[in-house]
Amino acid sequence: MKRWLILAGIVVLLLIAIGGIKALQVKKTIAGFAAQPEPQSTVTTTKAVYADWSSELAAVGSLRAVRGVNLTTEVAGLVSSVDFSSGEEIKAGATLLQLNADSDRARMESLKATADLAATNYKRDQLQLDAEAISKAALDTSAANLRSARAQVAEQAALVAKKVLRAPFAGRLGITTVNRGQYLNPGDVVVTLQELDPIYVDFSLPQQALSQLQVGQKISAVSDSFPDQSFMGEISAINPVVDIDTRNVKVQATIRNPQRKLLPGMFANVKVAVGQTAHYLTLPQTAVTFNPYGETVFVVVKRGEENAPDPNKPRELAANEALNRADAKLNAEAAARSKEGKKDESVKSPAPAADGPPPLVARQVFITVGPTRGDQIAILSGLKEGDEVVTTGQLKLKNGTRIVVNNTVLPSNDPAPKPVDG
Repeated sequence: MKRWLILAGIVVLLLIAIGGIKALQVKKTIAGFAAQPEPQSTVTTTKAVYADWSSELAAVGSLRAVRGVNLTTEVAGLVSSVDFSSGEEIKAGATLLQLNADSDRARMESLKATADLAATNYKRDQLQLDAEAISKAALDTSAANLRSARAQVAEQAALVAKKVLRAPFAGRLGITTVNRGQYLNPGDVVVTLQELDPIYVDFSLPQQALSQLQVGQKISAVSDSFPDQSFMGEISAINPVVDIDTRNVKVQATIRNPQRKLLPGMFANVKVAVGQTAHYLTLPQTAVTFNPYGETVFVVVKRGEENAPDPNKPRELAANEALNRADAKLNAEAAARSKEGKKDESVKSPAPAADGPPPLVARQVFITVGPTRGDQIAILSGLKEGDEVVTTGQLKLKNGTRIVVNNTVLPSNDPAPKPVDG
């Protein structure tokens, strides 16, 4: 019996020792957590600044020459000479190609001789009529023969002229495959001719934009061939018919192209300036968080300023937060009363912070957003110029979270971003 009492005592002592060791370990762990520094999150930030926004309508258009044709011959014939080079700039009326017209010129000379004879006979008949040697009818016949002969000469001259291809207007020639000695049929394309300055751009806009469009309105166009250059122009025509399938209206604009960089058939991104220039407080779109209560951002403030009143906060959310704070206060008071008179000296309070500026924390602010352009978004209310706003890292934040700013890598904030070739 005595042996069992000794064993029981030993077991009790072991349990007390183990419990003491565990309690000591728990106290050390609690003290270690209390001594740890306040957790903090790393974010990127930017300043909210005002920027001028031009109201614009965007579209994709196709370039078209003001005057452009595929040159052909009206008559068939053998090419006797090609008087141009591919890609050449030529003037209006310049000779481009000649067909063999030797037989036609010979026939024209014969017809000219016949016309000359008819003119001589007409003059002779006029003298004879004055001498009353012939009748007036004979003179009329001579006059008709003269007109007929001259008409045949003019007809033959027009045929000879058709054997010569001339530029109908100034412009740039394309690439030709026609060579001397080649036989051409009517309608065979010899070469293309395009007038490049100015040049048209055709694009379509929704019918809702009609009230904002007018002839003479300024536009700018950018082609991916010259992504760093904007070509300026103005609207020259608006189609009077709206497409019944797309409900879009076709618009034509004229663009200055003095260096002939833009070519017919290219596409261009067109922007039409509409309305007045607006002055907006601007942020990157990545700074704004969208949730059921509305749009929010996190502003960098000093500790103690994170609970400042927010006039844009929804009433329902403000009421819920007030109830939560009241519940938390009541719970804290109840816990304090239950522990009144008891103090655990083994767990020391954290040491007071060293003297210095207060730490930076995040403050959630409700905002009203406006239009967007590129990577940017306009802020209509809730912020003021100069506010430092978190642009990335918001998912780790809540009101009052301590933050560290690291702007080594920033999100894009381009009002007109362009795709980057990979």
